Amino acid sequence: MQMYDLIARTRHGEALCDADIRSIVEGFTAGEIPEYMMAAWLMAVCCNGLTAQETTALTLAMRDSGDCLDLSAIGGVTVDKHSTGGIGDKTTLVIAPLVAACGGYVPKMSGRGLGFTGGTIDKLESIPGFSTSLAPDRFLTQVRSIGCSVIAQSGDLAPADKKMYALRNLTATVDSIPLICSSIMSKKLALGADCILLDVKYGTGAFMKTPQEAAELARAMTQVGQLAGKRCRALVTDMNAPLGTCVGNALEVEEAIRILRGESDLPLTELCLTLAAHMLSLSDHGTPEECRSKAGRVLTSGEALERFSRMIAAQGGDAGVTEHPERLPRAQYTLDVRAASDGFLQSVRSEEIGLACLGLGAGRTADHAGIDPGAGVILRRFVGDAVRTGDVLCTVCGSTQTLCETAAVRVQNAVRIGEEQPEAVPLVSGIIG
Repeated sequence: MQMYDLIARTRHGEALCDADIRSIVEGFTAGEIPEYMMAAWLMAVCCNGLTAQETTALTLAMRDSGDCLDLSAIGGVTVDKHSTGGIGDKTTLVIAPLVAACGGYVPKMSGRGLGFTGGTIDKLESIPGFSTSLAPDRFLTQVRSIGCSVIAQSGDLAPADKKMYALRNLTATVDSIPLICSSIMSKKLALGADCILLDVKYGTGAFMKTPQEAAELARAMTQVGQLAGKRCRALVTDMNAPLGTCVGNALEVEEAIRILRGESDLPLTELCLTLAAHMLSLSDHGTPEECRSKAGRVLTSGEALERFSRMIAAQGGDAGVTEHPERLPRAQYTLDVRAASDGFLQSVRSEEIGLACLGLGAGRTADHAGIDPGAGVILRRFVGDAVRTGDVLCTVCGSTQTLCETAAVRVQNAVRIGEEQPEAVPLVSGIIG
């Protein structure tokens, strides 16, 4: 069927068969379908949506446009985790070794940060010597022996997604649930894990702004995963405030180490335990409740920290940072941001904190741009805390005093203090699948 006809059918809300959708993806990736026609089809999808079967067909066609990883050599049930992005989200640094210490297998390929959201790979590369580029056989051997490895995405994974996303970004067709779903899940399916846990975030620091929008995306992704033959579950989690105490690469590694040492009782620790429990449950280690108890014991015993140390050493990094975090990169300058009035800390706008870190050099605005691994923001007070005038709310860390002063203004504007104590909001608002 001609592309013209397929555009018209989608514009009129008629479902396309799997072969039609595959022909669109293959034709566009090969350069046989011009961008103006693909843009028209993407806009039709934005306006009318796709059925679950169409979204699955689109996802699988995008997955099959490039390399797919074979994880069978690991010899056990593998489980992957994906977060839709956030500020201060260092959960992968905690849950990969935590799940491994409980007997799970976590082969993880992660991305770099772009814009105000951080990237797991940048965080790990702040550890001196740590390599995120491993040959496939070494990657699989490490997962088999240690239980986890986190590396940068390599090979030619889902090239159709890269080409389609570039066009979506130019044609105002980014915010479509089927297109977001297929973009994320095509890469997850190409990585080949048996089970996929999705952490779908909502709020000021997330792409989805409400719990309802996040739940809709979570349902779409879990449905695609299940139709593709994977065990798939999603948690809908809050991103209206940064996760934990630190935002920035080395700062977040240090915080992850504190969690793995059992030194943190903040909600982030409970979120990590919850995510780990669901990853273990999906991969045949018991009920979520049983797996939560096991993960708690492993965290308390120090086994998870030991597994993180082994992973760092296996990937060429300085494993001594788990005992001596001061070996991590440090910013040369710091500047405290203080409360301007008495009251309760009512909100901290995540996106603004992320943008402040971007200005400090902790993130990048273009692919392959350099970053400052020691830069970032340390939160000293949290939403709901009582504060008095002059109390330190945050500490800004950067390479120059000027950068710190500029970031401090943005951070100051990101916090709101009021007379009433806000109600606590749970980090996990729903579980789907």
